[in-house]
Amino acid sequence: MDYPGNLFVVAAPSGAGKSSLVKALLELDSAVKPSVSHTTRPPRGQEKHGREYFFVAPDAFDAMVQSDGFVEWAEVHGHRYGTSRQAIAQRMEQGSDVVLEIDFQGALAIQRVFSNTVSIFILPPSWEELRARLERRGEDAPQTIDLRMHNAALEVAQAPHFDFVIINDSFDRALFDLKAIVHAQRLKFSVQRRTRSETFRALNIP
Repeated sequence: MDYPGNLFVVAAPSGAGKSSLVKALLELDSAVKPSVSHTTRPPRGQEKHGREYFFVAPDAFDAMVQSDGFVEWAEVHGHRYGTSRQAIAQRMEQGSDVVLEIDFQGALAIQRVFSNTVSIFILPPSWEELRARLERRGEDAPQTIDLRMHNAALEVAQAPHFDFVIINDSFDRALFDLKAIVHAQRLKFSVQRRTRSETFRALNIP
């Protein structure tokens, strides 16, 4: 069905800057709301339950899988992540634009369920810079970084399946590009017809 709000999914290999860009977008655009996923991994740093993720025990996650509560779920780096079907639909029904940080498998699955999804892939400027960012983050052992780099090659290969690609070689430029995509989507004829229906009727536009 067509919802008043738009759905944006943002995917990237670990270390490409996806989370920082989405956080900045949310701070700048109050009409965009986050979709908070469920995960079985423990919180990192200053993450809080219900803000970055809903941190749940494996058995609670299993119960949501069995009840078809997720529009998609996947195992990434040894932990499971899932996106609540109901949470996304409710926010869009209320007219909010929703942005979702997700891995490429989840992004492709969501596009199959929500046909008007706008998919965005964030690329690093080079493999060397991606490794350097992971090392500067200081959260992972060298073996884990090697695994993330291996997975990154598989993830980057999926970029052709996305509507838009942003190369994050400059944070400010990448954020500008992300905002431009959101704004352009809102100006599409089909979206304007949904969100500005009274104006369209007054102008006799079918």
